[in-house]
Amino acid sequence: MVLEQILLATAVVSAISLLGVFTLSIKDELLHALLPLMVAFAGGALLAAAFFDILPESIAASGIDNTMQFAVAGVLLSLVIEKFLHWHHHHKHHHKGDKSEKPFTYLSLIGSSIHNFIDGTIIAASFIISPGVGVISTFAIIAHEIPHEVGDFSLLIYGGFSRKKALLFNFLTALLAILGALAAFFLSPVLPGLAATLLPIAAGNFIYISCADLVPDMHKEQDLKKSAFQFLLFLLGIAVIVAYGVLIEPMLGIRA
Repeated sequence: MVLEQILLATAVVSAISLLGVFTLSIKDELLHALLPLMVAFAGGALLAAAFFDILPESIAASGIDNTMQFAVAGVLLSLVIEKFLHWHHHHKHHHKGDKSEKPFTYLSLIGSSIHNFIDGTIIAASFIISPGVGVISTFAIIAHEIPHEVGDFSLLIYGGFSRKKALLFNFLTALLAILGALAAFFLSPVLPGLAATLLPIAAGNFIYISCADLVPDMHKEQDLKKSAFQFLLFLLGIAVIVAYGVLIEPMLGIRA
């Protein structure tokens, strides 16, 4: 049952890479306006998932000392990946000009592949701990993946890929989430503490993405009204995670 839940969650996350096809019919101006709003919502959802769900669950399972140590390790790991593999969350759009493929597109695909593999391990570890944590983690990843995948797709187009090629390569890298999930699931019996270790690392990863990548993107907005709306969406992202844990989980009875 757990494996089926993990595969379903990672399949949904992987399918988000196909959102790029829907952006083809959206005007650049509208896409430019929507992405900051999605980023704000994702930032709140990731932060809330880390502090209100994943870290408390990890503390209950492994103790506060181990949890905090591995959470810091998760932050550092995210920094290393972003710094040295140039894993960036670009939110650029298609521009007319040179159509030759730029080298940075393949570097971006490498970074996205690693990112998606880690997402898969996070989802698997979360469901192994409890279905409730699994759902929360999956939702937080989906909230982040929507602007991330749209941004990646736009970046590949900007880098010279055709739309079909960009969609195909984006989808292939997204499938690595399933590979990461399977690796984490089947290694867990061999390494009994793997899920408990990955969970706080995931929390650190979520905190880093929210605070180091998404919140700074929000600071780029100078208009007061738009900034206020972004902040409200950030709060909405937090509220959705909290509401799920407080209201929906008890009704569904999925918290282990």
